[in-house]
Amino acid sequence: MARTSRKAGRRHPLATVVLIAIGLVVTGGGYALFSNTSSASADTSSTSQETIDEGQKLFAANCATCHGLSLEGTDNGPALLGVGSAAVDFQVGTGRMPMAMQGPQAMEKPVQFTDDQIAALAAYVSSLSPGPSIPDESLLQADGDATHGGELFRINCAMCHNVAGAGGALTEGKFAPELTGVLPQHIYEAMLTGPQNMPVFNDNNISPEDKRDIITYLKYIQNNPSPGGFELGNLGPVAEGLFIWIFGLAAVIGIMVWLTAKSN
Repeated sequence: MARTSRKAGRRHPLATVVLIAIGLVVTGGGYALFSNTSSASADTSSTSQETIDEGQKLFAANCATCHGLSLEGTDNGPALLGVGSAAVDFQVGTGRMPMAMQGPQAMEKPVQFTDDQIAALAAYVSSLSPGPSIPDESLLQADGDATHGGELFRINCAMCHNVAGAGGALTEGKFAPELTGVLPQHIYEAMLTGPQNMPVFNDNNISPEDKRDIITYLKYIQNNPSPGGFELGNLGPVAEGLFIWIFGLAAVIGIMVWLTAKSN
């Protein structure tokens, strides 16, 4: 009887594994829920209901035709669920949205809204579905490590935007825009949200401090003259070779004509 009771009370060999698995699932689910709740509260805590209501009116009048009243998207525009306030601030703050016409990509144009209206639109979108928030001002001062930022930019961005941020052509009529004169806030938001054909560089790919360093590099090369002289649009050896071919060859021909005329 004693041997039977001990056998009946013995724990199954897989019981420990099952308990660990349950603990991991519960912990992971709780962490994910906490993270989503935190991001939502961080994105909307500084906005009032009045601002959100104003954003709703602006969205219904200017955006809902393409993106749907509930951000669900339509045949004319993608859904905005989860894009967050950063995407709205970038797209509307650079004039890309609302689009004037359908095309390979949204073109930058004069901004159609005031700063307060853009903030209201961003607040409304993020209130319905949280996502990446507008970056903190401390990351936008261009006071980081320009050397490190240059390395990161050459590794992750230069293949499309050119090593000097001069932009470049892509396929199917699309292009990577020039980065000269772009506000630090919009550079950060572009990395964070991945507009057009640009990949998303979230904080797991490139940390906020690394994004600050990239902004520092771009502002450094924008504000400092080229040590090599005339930049020729920062388009690289193709533009430089064409310049030498046209003007250098013309100079050689001119000298030959002058020498021939002098000898005659």
